[in-house]
Amino acid sequence: MLHINKISKKYKGADTFSVNDLSLEIRKNEIYGLLGPNGAGKTTLISVLCGLIKPTSGDFTIDGLTYADNAQSIKERIGVVPQEYALYPTLTAKENLMYFGSMYGIQKQELHQKIDQGLERLGLEKFSGKKVETFSGGMKRRVNLLAGILHNPKVLFLDEPTVGVDVQSKNVIIEYLKELNANDTTIVYTSHHLTEAQDFCTHIAVIDRGRVFAQGTPKGLIENTPNAHNLEDVFIALTGKELRDDV
Repeated sequence: MLHINKISKKYKGADTFSVNDLSLEIRKNEIYGLLGPNGAGKTTLISVLCGLIKPTSGDFTIDGLTYADNAQSIKERIGVVPQEYALYPTLTAKENLMYFGSMYGIQKQELHQKIDQGLERLGLEKFSGKKVETFSGGMKRRVNLLAGILHNPKVLFLDEPTVGVDVQSKNVIIEYLKELNANDTTIVYTSHHLTEAQDFCTHIAVIDRGRVFAQGTPKGLIENTPNAHNLEDVFIALTGKELRDDV
């Protein structure tokens, strides 16, 4: 579904590459985790794959298509749920979703049905007429997710989809994502929640300093890392204990 061939990205004025000669194959219907410390290049890579920024070098395809020749077709095939809330705070949940759904070109009657079903599934139906600025973090995360999947994307990019939410919201979000994946949505996911990633992802790539340090199934990575009992042990073994503070 995604073929990433030696992608590099160096921002103007930067001393180092944020993504450096990175290659990956992500197959259809995988839940693929991109894990790494702060500054590892995860968000930059997703931004490249979503067409938000251009790579310095390298290329990639999504569903066999390149952005150079098929930008609109690719945009119709992907969904993006960013780490920051991509919502209008003074609009209600339903108004936000109607706005984003209309941008996808979904017919009004179908869109109403999709929104009502989504809000009900994620426990938000009774808050559909409330302004998003009044919502808790977990509620905003759930609306944020719905905004990215109204058009039934083939590939869904998730950047920290459960950061800062309560346990109940996290469970609802993860279960809903599993349902989407079971219905043929390939998921590309970043997170710092390693226990969550271990249980959620079918495959994982550990990225640091813009490069892939290891990839495989969570079970395979744990078994092949000496003295590792879980994904956190693998992560520390590959990326070290050094703090990654930056300003």
